[in-house]
Amino acid sequence: MSSEIKQVSGNGIALRGNDIDTDRIIPARFLKCVTFDGLGEQAFADDRQQMDGRHPFDQGQFQRASILAVNHNFGCGSSREHAPQALLKWGIQAIIGESFAEIFFGNCLANGVPCVTADAATVAAVQGFIEANPETEIIVDLEKSEIVCGDWSKPISLGEGARQALINGTWDSCGQLVTGAAEIAATAQQLPYIAWA
Repeated sequence: MSSEIKQVSGNGIALRGNDIDTDRIIPARFLKCVTFDGLGEQAFADDRQQMDGRHPFDQGQFQRASILAVNHNFGCGSSREHAPQALLKWGIQAIIGESFAEIFFGNCLANGVPCVTADAATVAAVQGFIEANPETEIIVDLEKSEIVCGDWSKPISLGEGARQALINGTWDSCGQLVTGAAEIAATAQQLPYIAWA
């Protein structure tokens, strides 16, 4: 089982605006779910209702998008892990932005969703590219630390610990347990205080 994430590619979707908080990403009334299934349909539910079909998440040309381009302080507000889950269930596999709230960033990393940063000019260029070319593939390359949009590329940043965790697959703690099941069982057999049935 490989959980390595070295590159994410796909169509993009641009969501403009600073300080978009987790309450907007997934409104509180959807937090009662037992599993995260169905959360993708409710991503930005209130914003989408207010914009009456003009929200990017409602526009047909962006429905297959897997890379989200945002601005400053994305994911601020409450620490709900439902926010990255809603984006993931909608189809987002990587996010590029100017900056991210720390807890949101950590929750994304725990789900294998890279949150990479770039300067404001680069993010604006990516957003403009996406809006003008919704069918063109975008590549977020974690090994080269760059984003590729059509025939141009720009540098991106990601803390080295997070970058290595994604590239090496160590972000996936459950996957590591499954992969190491034999070693875990062998170690447990040697512990005098564990009696295996």
